[in-house]
Amino acid sequence: MTTHGPVLPIWSCGGCGGPWPCETRRRELRAEFAEGRVSLALYMGAQLARATEDLHWTPAGILHRRFLGWVR
Repeated sequence: MTTHGPVLPIWSCGGCGGPWPCETRRRELRAEFAEGRVSLALYMGAQLARATEDLHWTPAGILHRRFLGWVR
């Protein structure tokens, strides 16, 4: 179980305090979804939708890069 989960509603990392998903959580997610990259993209898309409601003042492009820009 990771300590790098999101702290809501500010979407910071519970493990290191950075913006969630932090680099550590991204590495963990890549490993967890190694055989399911589409599933990772769908999961992160759902997290983006949730975060958009809480971080409504943040430009959409920034949130997109943060939640999906690193998913390949």
